[in-house]
Amino acid sequence: MNFKEVLTKADEREFLLFPLTLYKNLPQWIRPLDKDVENVFNPEKNKTYRHGECIRWVLKNDQGIVIGRVAAFIDQKTLNKGNDQPTGGMGFFECINDRQAAFALFDQCKNWIESKGAQAMDGPINFGSRDRWWGLLIDGYEREPNYQCNYNPPYYKDFFEAYGFKEYFRQLTFARKIIDPLSPKLAYKADLIAKEPGYEFRHLRKDEIGKLGEYLRTVYNGAWANRAENPEINSQQAALIVKQMKPILDEKLLYFGFYKGEPISFFLSLPEINQIFKHVNGKLDWLGKLKFVWYQFRKINTKAFGILFGVVPEHQGKGADGAMILAARKVLQDEYKRYDEYEMNWIGDFNPKMITVVEQVGGFVSKTHITYRKLFDESKPFRRHPILN
Repeated sequence: MNFKEVLTKADEREFLLFPLTLYKNLPQWIRPLDKDVENVFNPEKNKTYRHGECIRWVLKNDQGIVIGRVAAFIDQKTLNKGNDQPTGGMGFFECINDRQAAFALFDQCKNWIESKGAQAMDGPINFGSRDRWWGLLIDGYEREPNYQCNYNPPYYKDFFEAYGFKEYFRQLTFARKIIDPLSPKLAYKADLIAKEPGYEFRHLRKDEIGKLGEYLRTVYNGAWANRAENPEINSQQAALIVKQMKPILDEKLLYFGFYKGEPISFFLSLPEINQIFKHVNGKLDWLGKLKFVWYQFRKINTKAFGILFGVVPEHQGKGADGAMILAARKVLQDEYKRYDEYEMNWIGDFNPKMITVVEQVGGFVSKTHITYRKLFDESKPFRRHPILN
């Protein structure tokens, strides 16, 4: 077996195309957009390069046939944040059903990450934000992956665990039918906060699209940043997120809570566009764009996908979560019957408060992923992700 670092256009093509042979008999798999994968490894597109570095390889057998691929990352912003030891990452792992090849890929990542001063690696993760390409699928293989979410064969789990990766945290994806009833506890919460003056809960208005980035940044940094390994996002990053959302944005899926006119919570969803992208075969060229417009016009994506939910700490415990969800229920069940199913982006098992909220929404666990951690010195104690308070 031989490793080839991905440096040339030909290498990039091998890295992109290898999964096509691997997943040809798995009908649930949806080919990611080539540009989405390549953007992760493009310093002009991925701002993580400003404080990190990555490398990727393809693995070939003695006949020169690709049998695996992988990438390794170091992010200085998260290297020590929330960790007992400096921790790097590996991801975009794909491999034939061969333990020797898999272990070779893991060793390649370990050696590179260790050379950068790290003492552990997480995987499979993204070189960037947690909402994309994060975690190993271990349950829910019968369901199609959501946009930029990992899908993999069941045998990967055995590879990771046999190599010495341990479960750092479990990622739960919840689903429900839009029309299904909600827990009465949510109505109680909504009534509770309705008694306090100054609060408003509603979906984004069309004339507020220009403010969406700042709304998002304000709530995200208050609710999520500086907890565990989550870094803050700045105005430029928020603007980029909104720019990426705009082609598919539906304001009736974007709910905010306001207190005296300032955003204090969000419940943000998008149309699940993998239901469209599965028809473009990874290519968003002129033909792919034409197909995208056609299938979007036909409204074949009847699933909404939740991407962010949070309440800033000073307004938690007052019922803002229930009020936002009830505002969404009124629109999506009674007025705007565009979507049939709802699936949320994953929630870590380290976040019991958020899991409780989703259970009150009536969700069931539809998929489970695991973020693994490998300590290079296995004599050191292993600790799971801390529970968020």
